[in-house]
Amino acid sequence: MSETIALSVIPLQQIAPLASTFPTTAAHDARWRASGSDPQVQLRWEGESLPGGWYLLSGELSIYRGRMFAPVLYPSYRVRHSGEAERIDLPLDIPSGKTCRFEIVIRLVESTTRIRFDPSVAPMDFSHSTLQLQRIERGEAMRRLFSASFARRESSVSKLRLLARTAIDVLTKGVRRMADRLYHEYSARMCSGSFSDYEVWQEFYDCRDAAWKEAADAELASLTRRPLVSVIVPTYNTPERWLRRCIESVREQVYPDWELCIADDASTDPVVMQVLAEYAELDHRVRFQRREQNGHISAASNTALQMARGEFVALLDHDDELHPLALLKSVHAFEQNPQWQMLFTDEDKIDIEGKRSDPYFKSDWNPDLFLSQNCVCHLTVYRAEAVHAVGGFLEGFEGAQDWDLTLRVAERLPHDAIGHLPLVLYHWRMIIGSTAMAPGEKSYAHLAALRAVQAHLDRAGNGAKVLEMPTYSGYFRISYPLPEPAPLVSLLIPTRDRIDLLKQCIDSILERTDYPNYEIVVIDNDSQEEASREYFAQVQQDPRVRVLPYPHPFNYSAINNAGARVARGTVLGLLNNDIEVISRDWLDEMVGHALRPEIGVVGAMLYYPNNTIQHAGVILGIGGVAGHCYVGMARGWPGDKHRGGLAQSLSAVTAACAIVRRSVFEQVGGLDEQLEVAFNDVDFCLRVREAGYRNLWTPFAELYHHESASRGYETTPEKITRFKREESFMKARWGKALQQDPYYNVNLTVESTPFTLAYPPRLWEPQSSGRALA
Repeated sequence: MSETIALSVIPLQQIAPLASTFPTTAAHDARWRASGSDPQVQLRWEGESLPGGWYLLSGELSIYRGRMFAPVLYPSYRVRHSGEAERIDLPLDIPSGKTCRFEIVIRLVESTTRIRFDPSVAPMDFSHSTLQLQRIERGEAMRRLFSASFARRESSVSKLRLLARTAIDVLTKGVRRMADRLYHEYSARMCSGSFSDYEVWQEFYDCRDAAWKEAADAELASLTRRPLVSVIVPTYNTPERWLRRCIESVREQVYPDWELCIADDASTDPVVMQVLAEYAELDHRVRFQRREQNGHISAASNTALQMARGEFVALLDHDDELHPLALLKSVHAFEQNPQWQMLFTDEDKIDIEGKRSDPYFKSDWNPDLFLSQNCVCHLTVYRAEAVHAVGGFLEGFEGAQDWDLTLRVAERLPHDAIGHLPLVLYHWRMIIGSTAMAPGEKSYAHLAALRAVQAHLDRAGNGAKVLEMPTYSGYFRISYPLPEPAPLVSLLIPTRDRIDLLKQCIDSILERTDYPNYEIVVIDNDSQEEASREYFAQVQQDPRVRVLPYPHPFNYSAINNAGARVARGTVLGLLNNDIEVISRDWLDEMVGHALRPEIGVVGAMLYYPNNTIQHAGVILGIGGVAGHCYVGMARGWPGDKHRGGLAQSLSAVTAACAIVRRSVFEQVGGLDEQLEVAFNDVDFCLRVREAGYRNLWTPFAELYHHESASRGYETTPEKITRFKREESFMKARWGKALQQDPYYNVNLTVESTPFTLAYPPRLWEPQSSGRALA
């Protein structure tokens, strides 16, 4: 190993020496107080920059108050690579009263001029000793990475699988690729997307202490009025333990103006009636009625609904629990958003011991996702008049009666009448037989959901069909029909030389596209090679292909705008020259969505040539402006709550493969030519969204993307300067919108791996845009 590099600490924000006798630049035995949720220090060393490579970060940390969790290093590279995630998550979780001696492998991508250290996401008192870096060889790094991965495997089978996979990686991909994989796994331990740290997250942001109670009481006092909320609960042979917890969770509500309307569906277990009578005697707000005959859950829910006298109706299953703030937060949200006719909240699971896990941090109202999965589910609160207007619950949809109800309510409402509270206010019980354990637990519920979604599509009159997904039990794909004749689609492909890529792209379109009516418009951005001219002459012998010369400096937006002006189609397709078609129905799928009047831009599922995900939609705020989700995950990766395999509304999609109606393209003025290379697709999508359309991503149009193969990466000083200029342009134009993606929950991070927990959650404001469910 090489010589060690001692690190000293310089406080930047929300951190100070705990006593004035401690030097602010001490490298040993310094004690500090982090006073907020974003404490920052700078790590300093003797000399100039650190060369890129593998390092061992070591030291000792002691926590005296609070907790050190989710610490992060932010290296500043001498040459910044656009898109490079300039953060290193450290796998440390140290509770109060503990000391941790650590050695952590880190990799600095390039020559590093400084490193910022954010030690935690919450206040704490701590000290550090002998912080240092030591340069290590790749072989030593691999040994440590492999040992860490091996130690985390509990079973012999998983250890053998790791050995086999590592050997295969070395033989087929080389040592460097194996090291990359091991490091990715190693560095992702604290942000793996498994929500294993959800318990810690609750300690920070859902801690029911004295301050929490004081804030809740103040919020209750701030209400201008306190309407009655009717909580609807159908019961049938509910185990006593869960029935009591269900009722107690309502009685524990901070908001006092509720009634609990329980309809028992002729339970055969006498204990159920005994418990209900006991609580009705104990609390006058608890009311119950026993049905003489068992009619199943829809009939029982209607009986409970008939009992309701409240202005609002909340749905609660008989073995689940409400968060103590559920009704208060809901009433307050309706007061702040009087246009809302219904709202839904985030949820998690609760086991038989009361431990919470598996949170679902949801998108705001997402009509297309809602047709594929019940992403509303729990907790849902309606204005009572909205439920009565559709006739309550329909019999025949048992097991999916809540999904059917929301479909019928939502299809009568404008988009901004459906609210979402990004707060976990409902706890779904995990017991055998519950769909909280697995969506496929109740097959009758799956079939009822299929009928409910198809009934909605039939009412919409759009000819769409709901299709089952064999690998995703409980989830659906919606197929939208094409008109006859199918409209002409103009596929616009900018290019400059690299005929190997362009030929692969065009051949794959011509050979693997079932869609019957398209043209290919190649926009030649001043190709220089003779092979290019020969290919252009050859390919234009196919009447579906023509080449448009564009002998001007590269500007992706201007090139596509020029292509759109000469295109003959009523539908436009933006396509990179390094795209390769996989699924034959890719264009049918995308055009079917693009022709829907409420839809703007439609994006596709793109893979790298090694069958890992390159694009599964764009999330605003990632990396400061926007970023792709699930990048690098294997083909078939389900994503967060299966969103990686379901069509859904998103704020933006990549223009590497995007379909849009010409009328929409022209309505917003095409691509903004001030954005020559970066973010022009994101900006275009946001302007389309601002015009009142929903952008959509579908995983059922699959293509390969040999990303940036012809243009290269953003590594030269000139390109980096241009990238930063366009980044600043986007922040100036779109501002707060980049930090509040309605399709990405504020409890999820924009600073690290998408769909992992945010520390702390970002501030939330209600979003209103788009059109009604259609």
